[in-house]
Amino acid sequence: MKTILALVALSLVPVIAGSLRLIEFAGGPRLLPDNPRVDASPLPVVPHIVAAAVYAFLGAAQFSARLRRRRIGWHRVAGRVLVGTGLVVAGTGLWMTLFYPGAPGGDLLWGIRLVVSSAMGAFLVLGFAAIRRRDFAAHRAWMIRAYALAVGAGTQVLTQGIGEPLFGTGDLSTALCVGAGWVVNAIVAEWLVRRRPVTRKAPARVADPVR
Repeated sequence: MKTILALVALSLVPVIAGSLRLIEFAGGPRLLPDNPRVDASPLPVVPHIVAAAVYAFLGAAQFSARLRRRRIGWHRVAGRVLVGTGLVVAGTGLWMTLFYPGAPGGDLLWGIRLVVSSAMGAFLVLGFAAIRRRDFAAHRAWMIRAYALAVGAGTQVLTQGIGEPLFGTGDLSTALCVGAGWVVNAIVAEWLVRRRPVTRKAPARVADPVR
């Protein structure tokens, strides 16, 4: 439960920001800084925000081993939804990287976003292929990696919040601060994938003196 709450908290700020952007698109008040690229072409932004929110919150629940064991059917249905919404997140992220000109961060961040979006899509496909062949370990590993990249925006709130006051808001600083969010998540994901599960030893049997 603590893991789920931590992941939900990590995703909360970008999900709230995305929700405010959707309110703007629907004709509501402007509550976020202007973004000319988004205003000029909001079409990919809407599915990206909606799919990212579903993926972040529903994906957090998949980290509960108890829920996976007790509700196998729910886990399978949720997994299919996550693959679909995750591919939407990766696909729209890739589209915005390729076709939104003049994004902050310059060429370096453009390249990082291209790699992250492509990697997330590939991880989801590999995870789905793994579960189809009943390779549960590989499925778990690829899905953790995909989720880590997807919730990078939450970590970027921290990395940018710390880095930009220290190093400024130029293209290089922005690229490094945003990229650091994905790097931190990727490192944590690999640690989760590679750590050995803790096995509890069965209590030693005490010989019964009365036979």
